[in-house]
Amino acid sequence: MQDKKPEIMERLGRVGVTGLKTIVMTNWKGRRYNFVPEIELTLDLDKERKGVHMSRLVESITECIEEEVEIRHGSLEEIEKNILEKLKGKHSFNHAEITMKTELVVPKKTPVTGKTTMETYGVEVTVSSDKGVYTKRLLVEVFGNTVCPHAMNKCEGKTHIQRAIGILEIETDYGNEIDLEDMIECVEDAFPSRVYTILKAEDEKQVVREMYENPRFVEDVTRGILNNAKKRFKNVKIRVKTISEESIHRHNVIAEGSCRV
Repeated sequence: MQDKKPEIMERLGRVGVTGLKTIVMTNWKGRRYNFVPEIELTLDLDKERKGVHMSRLVESITECIEEEVEIRHGSLEEIEKNILEKLKGKHSFNHAEITMKTELVVPKKTPVTGKTTMETYGVEVTVSSDKGVYTKRLLVEVFGNTVCPHAMNKCEGKTHIQRAIGILEIETDYGNEIDLEDMIECVEDAFPSRVYTILKAEDEKQVVREMYENPRFVEDVTRGILNNAKKRFKNVKIRVKTISEESIHRHNVIAEGSCRV
């Protein structure tokens, strides 16, 4: 049935599976990580084929993933590339891509007491194969804060603050080595101050002091992330989005920017 011609002859760019979960282990630069990512894997479908053999595809994907997750690879993108390489021998395609969406846990030290706190960051890693040429897209989501300089100027040093999220996405050739933790630093350094899961009283005072000493609009944060990423990475396309969950408004504020370096 899947190999028959469809009634409407249109090529489809992405057909596959989504919401697949498994355990993945990596050893990035001597640091061991365990992930439970949500996986999406798609292939293109020729206009003359009614559909992909979905049960065979899922079976092939599962087999490839099971083979790869038993090996502690260097990175998520290395695992993804190997899965696409193995899938190539089982299913024909011109374009395919695989995305792993998960959370990266990074130990941090609080600013004054030096207490270790485990901070969690949302990450997405995508590897694409276009006629055998591999590229990748990396994304990190980082919590921070924005502090309104306008209110501070108008209210004798008093102002409103809000939780914000900075999203940095980098697209580049597969061989260009990009560290997710470096991307996270680019975002954190652009906020008025970093935020932490655990804060003792002395740490809390330091964080608040930094926030009020560095008031920034959401636009300032977005430009800061772009600037930090431009300095850190080369031969990449950079996209940035910052969303500020406003504390005194009923709406949120968003700013976006992009560039190539």
